[in-house]
Amino acid sequence: MVKLLIGHKGAGKTKRMIELANESVEHAKGSIIFINKNQRLMYDLKYRIRVICMEDYEHITNSDEYIGFLYGIISADHDIETIFIDSILKHADVKLSSLPEFIDRLKDISKNYGMDFVVSLSAEKDEMIGVNFEGCEILN
Repeated sequence: MVKLLIGHKGAGKTKRMIELANESVEHAKGSIIFINKNQRLMYDLKYRIRVICMEDYEHITNSDEYIGFLYGIISADHDIETIFIDSILKHADVKLSSLPEFIDRLKDISKNYGMDFVVSLSAEKDEMIGVNFEGCEILN
């Protein structure tokens, strides 16, 4: 399932994602991945959470490459339960206009590999034109 934390900047999405990730690792049987733009949150997350900093992968420049990157993470670890993606609109030039296809692809990956995605983005639901929210859960 794809779970979305939406709202404008300053709404507390990142703090909520950190709480969700730290809670999920307590009962997880598999891996928890947290993808962030930079290293800033590394010490807020419990040590069992794998933190990936997108600044280390500056050559990922569009949503197709980002999806390929996710497949690479999945191929390296078959026990992933949840991938948290903080502030997706700040990663790899993902824009509101490409969001419908991106979320549909996440839903397909979730279904095919039996994992969840928790994604935060700085937008309101009515700004996410064309996004099919069927199969998604809004967390706020």
